[in-house]
Formats: sequence, structure tokens, C-alpha cells
Amino acid sequence: MFTLSEAINRGLRAGLETDPKVMVMGEDVGRLGGVFRVTDGLQKDFGADRVVDTPLAEAGIVGTAIGLAMRGYRPVCEIQFDGFVYPAFNQITSQLAKLRARSRGRVTAPVVIRVPFSGGIGAVEHHSESNEAYFTHTAGLRVVSAATPQDGHWLLRQAIACDDPVIFFEPKCRYWSKGDVTESPDDPLVLPLDAARTVRRGDDVTLLTWGSMVETCLRAATAAQAEGHSLEVVDLRSLSPIDTDTLVASVRRTGRAVVVHEAPTFGGLGGEVAAALGEHCFTSLEAPVMRVGGFNVPYPAAHLEEHYRPDLDRVLDAVDRVLHY
Repeated sequence: MFTLSEAINRGLRAGLETDPKVMVMGEDVGRLGGVFRVTDGLQKDFGADRVVDTPLAEAGIVGTAIGLAMRGYRPVCEIQFDGFVYPAFNQITSQLAKLRARSRGRVTAPVVIRVPFSGGIGAVEHHSESNEAYFTHTAGLRVVSAATPQDGHWLLRQAIACDDPVIFFEPKCRYWSKGDVTESPDDPLVLPLDAARTVRRGDDVTLLTWGSMVETCLRAATAAQAEGHSLEVVDLRSLSPIDTDTLVASVRRTGRAVVVHEAPTFGGLGGEVAAALGEHCFTSLEAPVMRVGGFNVPYPAAHLEEHYRPDLDRVLDAVDRVLHY
């Protein structure tokens, strides 16, 4: 078994071993091994020219990665914390996302940007953002979220091999959670980069989620089972594009859906999921699609974050509402 951070480290190592054009770059990723030690040991084994300690300048990191990608490299950038990605926002949305379309496919942009995201670790301001909606709204970017060691390893390897730019979200509060990692890429447990995963089967309500909230929804499903309700839990994994077919198939069968994410509900990706379900499952729905998310306020101080983040009670309250609508 591996922790999520160890699984990501193994994914990076596999990428570096497989392709000499793969590079890892970011603040303190080399000698220190990253703030969360996700890149521990990589610079020692692959050298400082392939695992590069950069200046504290996110725009420079991503801008350099874009230039490297145009010359045939496959850079993997680390943004130390989610709230630090904003200085690079223009590079990502104006340049990286548009490069392939602007060149009509003649120039690819195989850049992976790893972003530890969401809260749950008692961090200070700017260290607990859930900013996935900014990037899913940007055409030209793939956006994925790894909730388990299995996905941390294989999603990352697939992202590195992809010719599109990929924003790779890692729920930092799950870095120390453990799970099995399949050895072979041909194992049926290794899903495609853009596929959702049904984590738990159920019949009464579908919980649609990603990132740190996958574990919360699994706990909600266990609690609901004690009350005689069967909840299905689906991890989107790919936030752009969304595997609509898997989501729709589940909700057509259960007839009820709750979307759970840590980002604020207003303007969050859950609204897009709910709209898609309304469009494709209208005649199957027994109740409106409910959303559970963070409140529409700046992320609070550490001693208040558990009041902000969706918890078991808030998820179960939404389940009760769709069951008794």
C-alpha cells in the first residue's frame, strides 16, 4: 500500500524513467523534495537538470514550461499551494490553454501543472483554495483530480503522456491516506484519463464528487446504509472533460442526485454537473439535483475551516431532502 503522496512520487519517477524529455520543476521540488515531500529523492536520482528548483515566481515557472514544451520537452510543474497559482493564471489561460488551437494543432503543449488544493490541514490564508472552476471554464485545458493513491499514480502518468496541457489537482488533506496501486497499465482498474469512477454502488441516491470530498461521501454512504438507504458514490476524476455518460447512467438508475464539492456552491462546477443531469435525466429524476459545497465567502481561518467544508451532516441533509422531496 502507498500513501497518495508516495503514489504521485512513483508516478513522477516512472515518467522521468520512461521519457528523457520529462522534467519536474517548481519551488523547492529538488533538494527539499517539495513542501509535502511529494518529489522527495527525485533530484538525487535524476539530477538537477531534470528536477529543477525554480525561483519563487509562478508566472516564470509556467512560462518557462511553455517554452520547454514548444521545444519538445514534457514539463511537470508544481505549484506549492492552490492559492499561489494565480500569478501564473495569465500564462495558463491566455497562452498554455490556447497554444494548440492557435497553431491548428501544429504545436502541442504537453505541460502538467500539479496543484495541491482544498483545505482540511489547518493552513493559513491562500493555502486552502478550491479553484478548479476557473480552469474547467478555460477551453483547451484538461483538468483532473486524484482522490486515491491509485489515481494519483496512474492519472499522473497518463497526464504526463498526454499532448494537451493538464491541470492536476491533488487534495492535500488526503496526501497521507493509503491505498493499493495497480502495477500494470493494462489492469482493468486503470481507467482512462477522462473517465469517472463508480466508487460504491447504490440504488437510492447518486453522490457525485471529487477530490477531498470522495472520502466524505463514502462515509455518508456508510451512515445512510445504517438507516436503510443505499447511496452510490461516483468520483468524477476528470473535471474537464466530464464523463457525462457515467454520471447520467448512474442518475437514470437511482433517480436522485447530490453533487458535493469543497469549492463554494455559487458558480462552482457542481452547477455544470447539475445542468447536465437536468438536460439528460429530466424524465428520470424523482427530485431536483441538490448541491452541497463551501459557503460563498473567502476561506476562513483554520479554527473555522471545519464549519466551512462540507461534512457528513450536510451531505446527509441533502440526501434526506432528495429522498423526501
